[in-house]
Amino acid sequence: MITIKTPEEIKILHEGGKRLAAILDEVAEEAKPGTATIELDELAEKLIRENGGEPFFKNYKTSQDKIPFPASLCVSINDEIVHGIPRRDRILKEGDIVGLDLGMKYKNLYTDMTITVGVGKIDKEGKKLMEVAEKSLVEGVRVVREGNCIGDIGFSIQEYVERNGFNVVRNLVGHGVGYKAHEEPEIPNFGKKGTREILKSGMILALEPMITAGSPDIVLDNDNWTWKTKDGSLSAHFEHTVAVTKTGAEIITCV
Repeated sequence: MITIKTPEEIKILHEGGKRLAAILDEVAEEAKPGTATIELDELAEKLIRENGGEPFFKNYKTSQDKIPFPASLCVSINDEIVHGIPRRDRILKEGDIVGLDLGMKYKNLYTDMTITVGVGKIDKEGKKLMEVAEKSLVEGVRVVREGNCIGDIGFSIQEYVERNGFNVVRNLVGHGVGYKAHEEPEIPNFGKKGTREILKSGMILALEPMITAGSPDIVLDNDNWTWKTKDGSLSAHFEHTVAVTKTGAEIITCV
């Protein structure tokens, strides 16, 4: 069931989203050559708890998952699309592109955000991929308003990504959020205008384009969590939590 949040709840979500965005910015500053991915995870959890929140990814598990997610932060490197597990022996190196996906429960309401950053100097392909992924999120947010459809969001993202020579992942999608980590509706990053659910004021959505430099086909790693590109091509991922209003989208996860 799609839920509608009250103005009071949306105010709390804005407060939590602002804190989450500031935390993720601070974590991203530490994504440097020589940093172990577990260090980023430890920092993210520390900052979330200092801000009065809880890391909702930690120990998250659905009926489809074989094991709970063991960390607070997803750190996905290069060909890893999403849900990369931080490790002590996974060290960032110059030229990596790294997706940092973080969710926080704050005053019993959930926000979710992702950015992809370059480690040191990255090549032209990686830079363009990141720029297109980030702009595709902007394109998706641009069409969020009461009366439009979920399909309008996917269409806008897909059209922009493919026009710039990249592909959208089709097996992983955005989602509703707020009362729970994942709610209805699903929000694919592809689609047709005027299709799927109609947007209503008070809906809280996590839009999250995941794009690839090569084939959109994906595979699940042996760790049972990390989704990777099947052909080993680079991937980039950006996400905002937004509120639907009559006139457009309010971005929840911004400083």
